[in-house]
Amino acid sequence: MTQKLTQQLPREVLKQLEELGQRVRIARVRRRLSTEDLAQACGIGRRTLYRIERGEPGIAMGTFLSVLWKLALLDTLRGVADPDTDDHGKILEAAARPQRVRTPAPDNDF
Repeated sequence: MTQKLTQQLPREVLKQLEELGQRVRIARVRRRLSTEDLAQACGIGRRTLYRIERGEPGIAMGTFLSVLWKLALLDTLRGVADPDTDDHGKILEAAARPQRVRTPAPDNDF
């Protein structure tokens, strides 16, 4: 299943997963945590943590976030997909706005 998922994902996504996994591993090593200790603290198996650190796709987002939380790195995600920094989305939204806004007709129910 993982191999099929890997074939479906864009190369850029796989590269980002791999880089993020390496960052998680570096954070774990810097904190002198073994894979067993971190996995147990997060309530996951050692194999799952290993898959996260390798950047394998298919890991549940909640599992990934619990590892970041345990490493005290959860706050580093605040800028991810932030609508305030989405310049492209803002341009599309502005282009879809009507040019003129009409006031509603008065309600003349007699």
